[in-house]
Amino acid sequence: MPPRLRHAFDRELSLSQTARQANEQNLAFHHLERAHVLGQAYFTPHLQTHWKMLAWGLRQGQLREVLGQILRLIAVFPASAFGWVPVGNTGGANVSAFQKMEISEDLQEILQDARDD
Repeated sequence: MPPRLRHAFDRELSLSQTARQANEQNLAFHHLERAHVLGQAYFTPHLQTHWKMLAWGLRQGQLREVLGQILRLIAVFPASAFGWVPVGNTGGANVSAFQKMEISEDLQEILQDARDD
């Protein structure tokens, strides 16, 4: 993962943790989704975001999210190996794991900057 992309990814994880500590759980998950978009092309960050989404689901008592994240954690291995990553997918159980999604303008800029490195 290029350094600028890693910095943006880590920032989203940090913002998620800050929101969680402030008991702003929806905002915490939003930042996990943004981290997922930034890291999904890289095995370890992709795995890391799904792990954190699973932990979020457990803390919130959301069975659907927990089950969805367990399946996604298993799927990270073949998805990474075969390039089956739907661009822009936010990674939560509220969307299909196969659905491509639009990427917000600010994240597009970060991803483009990373490609230019």
